[in-house]
Amino acid sequence: MAKEFRREMIESEILKLINMNISNLRDPRIQNKIISATRVELSRDKSFADVYISVLNGDIEEIIEVLTKAKGFFKSVIAKNVRMYKIPEIRFHKDIGIEESIKIHKLLNEISKDKGETDE
Repeated sequence: MAKEFRREMIESEILKLINMNISNLRDPRIQNKIISATRVELSRDKSFADVYISVLNGDIEEIIEVLTKAKGFFKSVIAKNVRMYKIPEIRFHKDIGIEESIKIHKLLNEISKDKGETDE
């Protein structure tokens, strides 16, 4: 129980630190982009942190590439702010949850429009 709570606290802190520091990257490919880390999953042995990224305007693949190149920067930020024996290796992934929810929302809107037209 206590270990699970500690893992959740570390995940939450890593998520906050990554979101706060994405804007500090100087790469022009991510300037003026709305990028958000949506969740962090820490492996059981705390050696890996899988960070899920969502992007509203821009190419997700390119942004993941930029963030992956900057993972040393994020690792040093985490090392300075989180007390851990070993800082986890960071792996960035695209979070398809938000994209999928937007698709579902659009489909529901189309269905309700179609239903409204058939009722008339």
